[in-house]
Amino acid sequence: MHFVQLILTVCTLAQPAACDERKLIFESATGSTRNCMMQALPYIAQWSGEHPNLTVTRWRCAEPGAEGDKI
Repeated sequence: MHFVQLILTVCTLAQPAACDERKLIFESATGSTRNCMMQALPYIAQWSGEHPNLTVTRWRCAEPGAEGDKI
């Protein structure tokens, strides 16, 4: 299994201008960001349901470490 970062831009409902990024690890059979983009919506919906005080305003996929982060 390969891993891709799923990066969410989230804002609080109480203060919509207070936004932050949350980085999740997305398992992918191919390890491609394209595959992540096509299959991420159910993961985003689940994460949103678990964090009702936050709203996802944007999201993207990236290779692990591509944005200076390590798994």
